[in-house]
Amino acid sequence: MLNNQGRPTTPKDSAVASHETFTRNRGLQMEEALLFEIGRTDVTGVDLDEPTAFVSRLGDLARDEEIGLPGLSEPETMRHFVRLSQKNYAIDSGLYPLGSCTMKHNPRLNESMARLPGFGDIHPLQPQSTVQGALALIEELAGWLMTLTNMDAVAMSPKAGAHGEYCGMAAIKAAIEAKGEGALRKVVLVPESAHGTNPATAAAIGFEVRSVPAGADGNVHPDAVRALMGPDVAAIMLTNPNTCGLFERQIVEIAQILHEGGGYFYCDGANFNAIVGKVRPGDLGIDAMHINLHKTFSTPHGGGGPGAGPVVLSSRLAPFAPVPFIKRDGDELALVEDAHGTQALGRLTAFHGQMGMFVRALSYILSHGSDGLKQASEDAVLNANYVRARLADLMSLPFGNRPCMHEVLFDDTWLKDTGVTTLDFAKAMIDEGYHPMTMYFPLVVHGAMLIEPTESESLASLELFIMTLRDLAMSALRGETTRFEGAPFYAPRRRLDETRAARAPVLRWIPPQPIMDAQQAAE
Repeated sequence: MLNNQGRPTTPKDSAVASHETFTRNRGLQMEEALLFEIGRTDVTGVDLDEPTAFVSRLGDLARDEEIGLPGLSEPETMRHFVRLSQKNYAIDSGLYPLGSCTMKHNPRLNESMARLPGFGDIHPLQPQSTVQGALALIEELAGWLMTLTNMDAVAMSPKAGAHGEYCGMAAIKAAIEAKGEGALRKVVLVPESAHGTNPATAAAIGFEVRSVPAGADGNVHPDAVRALMGPDVAAIMLTNPNTCGLFERQIVEIAQILHEGGGYFYCDGANFNAIVGKVRPGDLGIDAMHINLHKTFSTPHGGGGPGAGPVVLSSRLAPFAPVPFIKRDGDELALVEDAHGTQALGRLTAFHGQMGMFVRALSYILSHGSDGLKQASEDAVLNANYVRARLADLMSLPFGNRPCMHEVLFDDTWLKDTGVTTLDFAKAMIDEGYHPMTMYFPLVVHGAMLIEPTESESLASLELFIMTLRDLAMSALRGETTRFEGAPFYAPRRRLDETRAARAPVLRWIPPQPIMDAQQAAE
């Protein structure tokens, strides 16, 4: 017989768990108000001496009203931002199963390297003679990216994925115009399962988007591409592995169709984490591909950045790479910033890229080595397939129980007639301490649930995650809808009316009316 000692750690009934406290705190999870609610605009947290007489140089631009910022003491300020940080889920808090996002562990070694003097305090307007080490780092990183992809050139300046897409498609457009076909080739083929940025990028550059249907197996088939080919087709934008978590097995034939028809092959590299060290995109016939350094080579993206999206280019597109690019003259390195006299498509951004991201990515690459990068890809695929195998008896797989790549895709067929939706299931995951997986994407699958555990998770971490999902799934199949309908119950905030929040957002804080105590109300 077990001898339970001490006070019980769980409430005796659900009524206790849902009880609202006076402070709105949940134990030691403190309620946090806005700065404007806890500070006063008529005070400041520091004492400043009155300035001596001076003549302002601001003229008519000088402020003639109070600035209106709340004054807080140093402890109040520190507590406010620490409490906010505790409400934000992060990869350092737990498993982050977002599919198509690769929220992997960011080794602290990378952060230490990015903060080294000469990297952390560099300025883009420094004389090039003073940043030779930084240029050498960018050159070495570029070499690794070209080696891993077997491509002939790389543009390092794009800031992130969509910016990289724009760079690659702009290079394709420049190549088409150089051949005198700019007025003819106006169509870009985009699979139904593509990332939303793909058709948006093509349209932004001036192309017409033509959708390519996916097969019943979740892949793009050569016959579907061949049926859409014509003299007006400029390129195809395809993700491999695709957003269904599957490898496009006929990609070489698709590339041949494009090339024979005079078009180019753009590959969305968002899922490169699944094939680094295993497959070189250049061997597949790809002409351009962006690489999300902030997904493949650590530094999980999100929270506003930073990002970096270098674009590797085949020999067909290398002459059209944008400036600036690095040129070596003996031991000296220089940034070539003038596109005149070349076929370079011009400049995409003010400076050369995200230096901190370059340092983190190269640190990650060098610490792993070629064998380590290959193992990371293999482990990412292994982990996703382990999740698939352990959940396939409860949750439905839209394309059959076949091996996946680095992410596994479930649909909501298994939830039919349970009264529980994909959104309900995801909200209940929050109560269990997990950030939800990617929901309702890709759009080709109804009620999609896309899970990417990455290579960072241990077997113990995966087992706890899997058993949590199994418990939720069995609860849903038993018809225990109350566990899901109001979830999350234990988060700092309950479920929003998301449709109303999107259509009628409240963007301005309005001071609330003072709260009267019982005696004042009686009077």
